[in-house]
Amino acid sequence: MSEIKIVRIHAGVREERTVTAGTKAWELFADEPDVIAARLGESLKDLSYELVEGDEVESVEMATKDGRDILRHSAAHVLAQAVQQLFPEAKLGIGPPINDGFYYDFDVETPFTPEDLVKIESAMKKIVKENQRFERRVTTDEDALVELADEPYKVELIGLKGNAANAAEGASAEVGAGELTIYDNINRKGEVAWSDLCRGPHLPTTKRIPAFKIMRSAAAYWRGDEKNKMLQRVYGTAWETKEALEEHLHRIEEAERRDHRKLGRELDLFSFPDELGSGLPVFHPRGGVLKRVMEDYVRARHIEEGFEYVGTPHISKDGLFHTSGHLPHYAETMFPPMEFEGANYQLKAMNCPMHNLIYRSRGRSYRELPLRLFEFGSVYRYEKSGVIHGLTRVRGFAQDDSHSYCTPEQAPDEVKHLLNFMLSVLRDFGLDDFYLELSTRDPESSKFIGSDEQWEAATKVLEDVAAETGLELVPDPGGAAFYGPKISVQAKDAIGRTWQMGTVQYDFNQPHRFELSYQASDGTRQEPVMIHSAKFGSIERFIGVLVEHYAGAFPAWLAPVQAVAIPIAERHDEYLRDVVAQMKAAGLRAELDLSDDRMQKKIRNAQLQKVPFMIIAGDADVEAGAVSFRYRDGRQDNGVPIAEAIERIATVVANREQV
Repeated sequence: MSEIKIVRIHAGVREERTVTAGTKAWELFADEPDVIAARLGESLKDLSYELVEGDEVESVEMATKDGRDILRHSAAHVLAQAVQQLFPEAKLGIGPPINDGFYYDFDVETPFTPEDLVKIESAMKKIVKENQRFERRVTTDEDALVELADEPYKVELIGLKGNAANAAEGASAEVGAGELTIYDNINRKGEVAWSDLCRGPHLPTTKRIPAFKIMRSAAAYWRGDEKNKMLQRVYGTAWETKEALEEHLHRIEEAERRDHRKLGRELDLFSFPDELGSGLPVFHPRGGVLKRVMEDYVRARHIEEGFEYVGTPHISKDGLFHTSGHLPHYAETMFPPMEFEGANYQLKAMNCPMHNLIYRSRGRSYRELPLRLFEFGSVYRYEKSGVIHGLTRVRGFAQDDSHSYCTPEQAPDEVKHLLNFMLSVLRDFGLDDFYLELSTRDPESSKFIGSDEQWEAATKVLEDVAAETGLELVPDPGGAAFYGPKISVQAKDAIGRTWQMGTVQYDFNQPHRFELSYQASDGTRQEPVMIHSAKFGSIERFIGVLVEHYAGAFPAWLAPVQAVAIPIAERHDEYLRDVVAQMKAAGLRAELDLSDDRMQKKIRNAQLQKVPFMIIAGDADVEAGAVSFRYRDGRQDNGVPIAEAIERIATVVANREQV
């Protein structure tokens, strides 16, 4: 037989090899049990792929992003096979891998029950144990339409082949612009046990799925379009080892314990009254304290960083948002207009157009630049009800929104200044594990405005500044705003979840649309660059993130109640009333527990409310002019003089210490 030359790449090592024509990818990595697929350039291939002359074949191990995606996509196929075994009438939707798991959509008459999910998982385990082989088969549109005539959703996908619309809701995992393929699950007898339309790749066999679990079911519109039929979506997760699965399940339990919606109720911070409407939170007194402390902090920080505080209204004539370009490009996320006095008014969805009017209110000189404007601007965005989630995705929120107007030459330093400012804010709030994401335009999309030269120059400014930070920079192609590229900070919380926090955006569009200018040093009129930035982003969302990051146990400087005074008996009430008055005079947030509960119950209540410090007093303390100083974690120092106790708390608060 003839021979061919290929390149084998494993663990970063390149090795030129000569192999027999017809050699399969699995033969290159037969001694590497963790390899489950092969990468050829940008394409992922099954291990059954037949090598050709000149191939550069890189191993894909299961414990990688691509490897886990392949594992989870294979598990989704096993899920669908199990469902159709148990519910033969079920029609197949789509089943892509997603972050930390997979799902598959089904058209069934009756929603799945928890008992059904147990049966489905049991059937999946049997399929995995049977060691069925995933086998790729190329077909034609015509043959596939005949074979899948009883699967209406698959037939629809075949009709979308090569159409960008098929990318919605993971459908691109089923069909693409190239050849059409079906994967057969082959049992030990060599028979086709089940088949599905799929691009692949997949694991070699079902037995290579080491650990999985069915998590839940939910309703979902076909292809994510609310005009389509509601299907039943079954979610699962799959991992490369049983230990990794257990760790993931533990993270889920921890995330549930930290859920800010639950803690918001328990700590009496905020609520979401139905009477107001979805995505419109209210802050209770304790939540109001937290919100005010954060607002005071970031307002002071902006002033320190050279910003001027401004204020703008909640509504505007809609012409303003036509001028800015938001109505033509952003209308689907804005609330419908209100008509009165012969004009349409819009709820404000962003603050920048109004800041442009402040800039334009008089002539500007280069000597004033950079001009930095900042406000807590309340904005309203029409988020679909299905994506609203507590404080982290709302319809009404306040942004710590700022806009810097500068010369093009000043832009790099201003971006650097804003990015460093943003990172310092996050560190002050206990978030110090982050990376940067650079969102750029998709040149094929009509969403973006501006010339190639403008986008290239703006993107280079952001890219260069991001590189100087030394942080990891992850590309986000196509994720830019319509008016320019942006850097967003992706911060990890205490249990390793990533949250998008503040952003810095370069805007060459609005200054031109609003005819903004400044007088340059040579007397000419020039157009400034506008740079958007938000440090918290949405203060509501930031609060939601912090509640989960700290599991409600805020550092003392943020805690709504910093200390609670607990008398051992009623006769100690007045003594502690005076201590609380002294703490308040020192600027601390303190309360006296005068409830009828016994002392131990009062301590327990303070712990449940996650109060950082407890000040306890009995007869000996009153006689000595002291208190027992108790920390949130249960440590306690007895006989602490009142002045020292107050100083301890004040020092922790002033230094923003974690205790």
